[in-house]
Amino acid sequence: MKKLNKTASSGISLISAVFFIWISVFFGGCKVEDKALAIPTGGGESAEAIQSADEARQAVQEEEQAIYVHVCGAVNDPGVVELPEGSRAEAALEAAGGFLETARRDYVNLAEKLADGQKLYFPDKDETYVLPEGEIQTESRLVDINRADEKTLCELPGIGSARARDIIAYREENGGFKRTQDLMKVSGIKASIYDKLADKITVE
Repeated sequence: MKKLNKTASSGISLISAVFFIWISVFFGGCKVEDKALAIPTGGGESAEAIQSADEARQAVQEEEQAIYVHVCGAVNDPGVVELPEGSRAEAALEAAGGFLETARRDYVNLAEKLADGQKLYFPDKDETYVLPEGEIQTESRLVDINRADEKTLCELPGIGSARARDIIAYREENGGFKRTQDLMKVSGIKASIYDKLADKITVE
């Protein structure tokens, strides 16, 4: 009787042990599986959030990019102005307080797109049409033969010091040139010379 009880007790212990192991494996496996499934999902969402944040920061940086332009000459508040990238000369003029009354308003191309570090010069009405290279950004650079001095006239093709002085003398004696073709009335300036500089001169 004692032997039977001992055998039965051993059987019950064995069954209990197997049941405990099965329970542990079952619930433990579910937990492991759940964790395994949760990791990729959470990681994917984090990567998308990081990418979206990076794109947003990049967009803000692009919008905030600015250029600096030196505006000088016949404007109310000359100096360096800060403008959004892609701005036109008109925006730089407004940032510098607009034209002075003495400004030559049609000289600079206000539709010109500006670049960082550019110098924008607005001349006075009494300035010659041609100024030193790099000081102005214009749609065209024409020499006013009724106003240009000897040095400026010498920059024209085929015009030396002697002819420049002849041009100045002619306009003083005749009250200026009425049209650019009148330049051929100056001694020594023939049609061949005029043809070379016709697109570089004007009269006011």
